Amino acid sequence: MRIFQIDAFTDRIFGGNPASVVPLEVWPEDDLLQRIAMENNQAETAFLIPRPGADPNQYDFQIRWLTPTVEVDLCGHATLAAAHALWTEPLYHDQPFEGDVLKLWSPRSGHLPVTRDNGRYVLDFPLLAGEPIEPSGELVAALGGLRPITAREGQDILAVFENKRDVLELRPDMGALAAIETRCVVATAPATSHDYVCRVFGPRVGVNEDHATGSAQCLAAPYWAEQLGKTHLTAHQVSPRGAVFDLNLAEGSDRIRIGGSARTYLRGSVEIR
Repeated sequence: MRIFQIDAFTDRIFGGNPASVVPLEVWPEDDLLQRIAMENNQAETAFLIPRPGADPNQYDFQIRWLTPTVEVDLCGHATLAAAHALWTEPLYHDQPFEGDVLKLWSPRSGHLPVTRDNGRYVLDFPLLAGEPIEPSGELVAALGGLRPITAREGQDILAVFENKRDVLELRPDMGALAAIETRCVVATAPATSHDYVCRVFGPRVGVNEDHATGSAQCLAAPYWAEQLGKTHLTAHQVSPRGAVFDLNLAEGSDRIRIGGSARTYLRGSVEIR
């Protein structure tokens, strides 16, 4: 099997979030996919297969994402990495994918089109706005004792803090966070050079702190759009590698457009004998 490692949501190598991309012809057993993702040891590995024959959904490729420990419902940076690989590498034919709209389909999240625009990529993802919740004592303790000013719960838990310094100085207890029944905890606060900052902790799915999390913006962006009264936002994920997101929410729509760049770091092969 061919394998690529791609840095997503960055315009430079060693920035953003690295994801593995493995193009396949058909799906192997799920156990094998999980073993490959565990061996890759990236936050996510994206697996692709071409559309199997005529299909009324009219998508180009199926996509699935696995962390080192579980399969997840949605992943932004690995989707962007997969799109970059399809547009820059001859994965299935003698040349890379042609056209400026790539139609991906996930068995768990449905249609996820990606648009190519002057060297950047724009993901079209579902909004996952969540519901307001009272921050629990368990959440506060797991985040190191600092209480969020408010919180929301959807696919992830959004913990909103007063300022960027609060987010930067968080020292979570990863064992305690893993005991909270949510995919990830997204810590966020308003910012000056961007509309908001965030950090994303996912020990429950095998990723203590993620470097760049596109799917987390599906929860964070609608909150900040509501607070700031705007539909075009920029966000900075203040992880050790760092990442920047360009976000657009169409009024009245249940979708979000997430823009970013990517760079290929590695081309190789997986050998299973």
